[in-house]
Amino acid sequence: MLTIPASMLIHRVTVEPYQGVGPSGPVYGPAVEVRCLKEDRTRLVRSPEGDEVVSSATFYAMPGTVAPAKSRVALPGGRKTKVIAFIDADGGALGTPNHVEVQLV
Repeated sequence: MLTIPASMLIHRVTVEPYQGVGPSGPVYGPAVEVRCLKEDRTRLVRSPEGDEVVSSATFYAMPGTVAPAKSRVALPGGRKTKVIAFIDADGGALGTPNHVEVQLV
């Protein structure tokens, strides 16, 4: 399996995975530090509900990273944001690197 070279994962973010809604509101899993490549770029993306949302940053990480939509993320520098969409990019037989793409508010 071809993946993103570890030398490219120069940033670290902290992800609290969204687990659903409990009696007191949203429920998040334990915070996990993720090595990634973060890109600050504004673009229009679709949420899992189909709404058009402006994304201000994206990070790319190794397959197996868990960051479902609505997860909380702390970026380098301390900015807190949430996941809009999580994309599992499996290159299959194409020879492109397998990775996950996480689009952030």
